[in-house]
Amino acid sequence: MREGLVAILEDEPDFEIAGATGSAEDALAMAAQGRPDVILLDLELPGMSGIEAIPRLAATVPDARVLVLTAYDTDERVLGAVQAGARGYLLKGAAAGEIAQAIRAVHAGGSYLAPRVAAKVLTQMKIPRRSTLSARERAVLRLVADGMISKKIARQLSITERTVKFHINSILNKLGAETRAQAVAKAAERGLL
Repeated sequence: MREGLVAILEDEPDFEIAGATGSAEDALAMAAQGRPDVILLDLELPGMSGIEAIPRLAATVPDARVLVLTAYDTDERVLGAVQAGARGYLLKGAAAGEIAQAIRAVHAGGSYLAPRVAAKVLTQMKIPRRSTLSARERAVLRLVADGMISKKIARQLSITERTVKFHINSILNKLGAETRAQAVAKAAERGLL
């Protein structure tokens, strides 16, 4: 795969291949010497994983941009790579033209996500994190779930009614709820109560 990819990319007039290797450790050494602009990186490598290598590559060659090219598109791997600093994510089997387009986009300072990968990232961004509510917001929500009105919640927690309303608005926004009842239901669904 690596040799075929090198052969295809060498045909691009604006590309120069700095090197090709089969492990993250070798990629780190090669990147330190060759100072590439874009690094194509698989996630499944012998030794250090590609996700572990991404921040190390960034530390070794700060101006280089990492573009993942892998067979794996699980949510965990996609988000792990993006959070580690990858600027793009392609799946093996992508056409040569798409790979070249992704390299150019990442080199220009942009990013590139294969359509299937982009859908996963967008879906994950819509899912609120389990830890979105602060301790105080959880306390307020528990009292809302018990049927208390804002005035009683304020007395119970020794805060102002205005602060209670602020917390309730924050809870509604964080949980994507429109009413107190919806917030309680969504929080219960997510194990936040």
